[in-house]
Amino acid sequence: MPTIDPSGAAGAFARLAVELHDAAGVEETVDTVVQFALQALNCTYAGVAFHTRGSRAEVAAVTDPVVAEVFDLQIDSQDGPLVESMRDRTTVLIRDTRTDDRWPQWAAKVAGLGVRSVLDVPLAVGSGPSPSVGVLGLYSPEPDAFDADDEAIAHILARHASVAVASARHEETMARAVDARKLVGQAMGILMERFDVDDDRAFAILRRYSQDTNTKLRDVAQHLIDTRKLPS
Repeated sequence: MPTIDPSGAAGAFARLAVELHDAAGVEETVDTVVQFALQALNCTYAGVAFHTRGSRAEVAAVTDPVVAEVFDLQIDSQDGPLVESMRDRTTVLIRDTRTDDRWPQWAAKVAGLGVRSVLDVPLAVGSGPSPSVGVLGLYSPEPDAFDADDEAIAHILARHASVAVASARHEETMARAVDARKLVGQAMGILMERFDVDDDRAFAILRRYSQDTNTKLRDVAQHLIDTRKLPS
């Protein structure tokens, strides 16, 4: 797959912006990002991983199974350039896994997989008390594969990806909220008809069952719609 000439980078990123806008959700968005990375940079493999505070980092997209293995080695051990890039939100460049001595055990395993050059670029996704952070990982079987131009383009791609993923997550959250309101409305209608109560009373019944059973209001509503019964 041909790489992008720096002189045509502006047009390429404009096309990327359109593709990211048209992506159907988060999964499709990150897939678009990693596929674009193969064209825009001197890499053979690419992937994206995300981490939210209090949870385990997750592999979001990869262009080859070898990337998932490279990620998992670090997620399991909590050590490696991916972990450092996520934690410190810094770019990490490994020119040759056979000679870099910062993470010797991980580097030896990755070199054994045929990966020699690594470029990890942080992604900042979302805001609030528990924002997600991520990493765009770029890999090549050739040593010293990434130069200053690659790093600059990777940072531009990471910024595009950060905005696009945050937007896609927001849209998915809004869609779930709309869906939840619809479900609650349907469940309230069932209660109002069955027990001859008004909408305030119907909502109070749903909320009480949600609290008493420690179940999300949406799930209580779904259960009632599916079974015509409230949770035990």
